[in-house]
Amino acid sequence: MPMSTPLSSQDIDRLARKRAGAKLGWFIHATVFVLVNLFIFSISEYGFGTRPWSVKPLLGWGLGLVLHGISVWFLGTGGGLRERMVQRERERLIRQQDDQKRGM
Repeated sequence: MPMSTPLSSQDIDRLARKRAGAKLGWFIHATVFVLVNLFIFSISEYGFGTRPWSVKPLLGWGLGLVLHGISVWFLGTGGGLRERMVQRERERLIRQQDDQKRGM
């Protein structure tokens, strides 16, 4: 299997910053989620109405947080599935290009 071209130190730094930024963004999202939903829960329980309604926004936003986490930690810039697929595709294209050169 052909090796891909090594990344320059600038490319490594850029990719590391991009991954760290994506992960930090998820942590900020999770923190805001917890704080806002604690506030909503307290309003629901001790403020308005007789039935607890805070579960609906919690579930909706929670789904968004989970999807954001999946995109960061497993699929996207966090180094997961997407990058492995890109690497495999890159290697396949290099092999095809090498095969075409040999055939000439």
